[in-house]
Amino acid sequence: MSKSAALNFASAAPTRACNTPSRMAVQLQARLKLPPGEAFDSLIAVHDILGAELPNRRLTVYEAGGGSTSFLPPDVVRRSDITVVDIDEDQLRKNDYADKTILGDIQTYRFAPESFDLVTCYNVLEHVPDVEAALTGFFDSLKPGGMALIAAPNPNSLSGVVTKYTPHWFHVWFYRHVRGDMDAGKPGQAPFPTCFHPLVSLSNLDAFAKTHGLEVIYRREYESPRFPEMRARKPLLAALVDAVASVMNGLLLRQTDVRHGDYHVILRKR
Repeated sequence: MSKSAALNFASAAPTRACNTPSRMAVQLQARLKLPPGEAFDSLIAVHDILGAELPNRRLTVYEAGGGSTSFLPPDVVRRSDITVVDIDEDQLRKNDYADKTILGDIQTYRFAPESFDLVTCYNVLEHVPDVEAALTGFFDSLKPGGMALIAAPNPNSLSGVVTKYTPHWFHVWFYRHVRGDMDAGKPGQAPFPTCFHPLVSLSNLDAFAKTHGLEVIYRREYESPRFPEMRARKPLLAALVDAVASVMNGLLLRQTDVRHGDYHVILRKR
């Protein structure tokens, strides 16, 4: 797919998602526990691209750190042989969709070259100490024309900076008392400790992918879903955080929006 085609996907799909959501979209939001907003809009765009660009046949998929939840389109899941690699035995035990689950480390576990049509790593890279090793394994395992979907936090955003420079106990407190997830921090439950290797930065990730023969076909930074969650559950706290973000955006001369705490990128192997 050409760069212009990718941009058309990126601009068209969120518009559709902002209209009255379909029953399938509502079910997807509930299953993934994603609030309405930019994160879900971008995921719909990702689904449209994968649905259009993946081969119309049985697929081989590697979910790196996939755990118990897939963010792939339901149709792709149904017609794929999915292999999940994760270091968390509790997460793997909960997995009910993978054809094969492997207790292993995505930094060191290796598959034969050109094994997969799609590799996905969703909100995992920020927890990995050696992202270069993990990405090299992903890219080597892709077939020519295969795609990699990566979702991760933006370390240069407001939420990224807070996550990077605050202790893990604070992340657990936030999940429990702001997000309302009272199981947070228990075995097999988010949040997990973060590392924020330099390659998690989107610009560094793009450059590294290009040196390994991959091209970007979709890229979008979007408002972290933590913002709409706070607005719904803790409106006073959300108003304060939004005010801080607005001041920071002003100081940065609107060159970026510090609320853009996460990103999706789809890469294709030449």
